[in-house]
Amino acid sequence: QVQLVESGGGLVQAGDSLRLSCAASGRTPYVMAWFRQAPGKEREFVAAIIRAINWSGSSTYYEDSVKGRFTISRDNAKNTVYLQMNSLEPDDTAVYYCAADLALLAVRSPVGYHHWGQGTQVTVSS
Repeated sequence: QVQLVESGGGLVQAGDSLRLSCAASGRTPYVMAWFRQAPGKEREFVAAIIRAINWSGSSTYYEDSVKGRFTISRDNAKNTVYLQMNSLEPDDTAVYYCAADLALLAVRSPVGYHHWGQGTQVTVSS
């Protein structure tokens, strides 16, 4: 099993930056991702990172609206994934969830992940 603990959310102004962290314990996930859910909306994909089979690198995927503003990265030694969010916009306001799985099922869909964090609130004021 995998346990996930997120941190780093908060209240910022438009144009500011935040970095979210998600520490995994238990087994080492193959894929880790960030999703977000705004009030009254479905949970949506933000970014994912998949480690190489031989641990030599990784592949990243982004939702179109965050490309160029958000960066997902992973520290394999710490079993932690980060989401650096720059140029934040009010539409980025949501609860951000870390997700992970031991296998690659569906990178951009919540159904592809069996393990979830508790969520961290990000609020961007205009």
